[in-house]
Amino acid sequence: MRTLTVPIRLPLRRLLAVSRPALWVNTVGPLVTGVWLTGHLYTLDSGVLALLAYLTLPFNLLIYGLNDLADREEDAASPRKGGWQGARLGVGEAGPLLVAILTLNVPYLAALALVLPPAALAVLLTAVALFTAYSLPPVRLKGRPGPDGLSNVAYALPLALPALVLGASVPWLPLAALMAYSVGKHAFDAAQDVPADRLAGTRTVATVLGVSGTARYALGWFVVAGLLLWPVSRLTAAALWLVCGGMALALLREPTPERAARLYPLSIVTPWIVGTVAGVGLVYLLARGLWP
Repeated sequence: MRTLTVPIRLPLRRLLAVSRPALWVNTVGPLVTGVWLTGHLYTLDSGVLALLAYLTLPFNLLIYGLNDLADREEDAASPRKGGWQGARLGVGEAGPLLVAILTLNVPYLAALALVLPPAALAVLLTAVALFTAYSLPPVRLKGRPGPDGLSNVAYALPLALPALVLGASVPWLPLAALMAYSVGKHAFDAAQDVPADRLAGTRTVATVLGVSGTARYALGWFVVAGLLLWPVSRLTAAALWLVCGGMALALLREPTPERAARLYPLSIVTPWIVGTVAGVGLVYLLARGLWP
């Protein structure tokens, strides 16, 4: 008789794999940018530093770990999973993973409640709630076309946290632009999974619109994001339109899941490209004392 080995706890390297370190830029990047938008190149504020640490492994383990738990049967048949694009959970890993998510997040959030201003804590908990609702029943926004993508505004919320912690003005236009970008990127990334999601009976904005419609939908959000950025940084808006808009147009010219899958690596690095353009400009202005 074959004996199954059930791990009591998952090793750190496995937790790191589940948390998808290649995507940590999506949570850490907005926080750092938010610090710069307050007029500081860096800050030693304890609340901001605690948030920076939380938005690495703990927060990303919550985002992607809950997603992997909810989708483990679907992921088992997905050729994309099992590598850098997402974990494929093995037998007996679900329970230990849930324990690890709770262990890393609940005490940390309780500690943050002691050091963060109420408004900052409320925004952070809103992001936690949205990501949880995206993956887990009974809400499971992932299976609700429209709300599935709109819930991804949670990726933008860390941009507001430094201002709320440091008592500065919330950067509303960049925040709204990042929200629009996040909704568009979610739709674009979902286009490659249309066949698998339809086979599994999962309804997403991409399965409803089809690949061609999803490309148009994502393009519309990228256009809105650039328009919101235009008054703040024309260079950043142009970079977003060039990279993200070009990506959506490329999919529109060949609207197939296979084409979407080939474009997905570019989608992964768009935060790095657009963020670098925005970051270099911000740092230059801050260093010269020209940022308001």
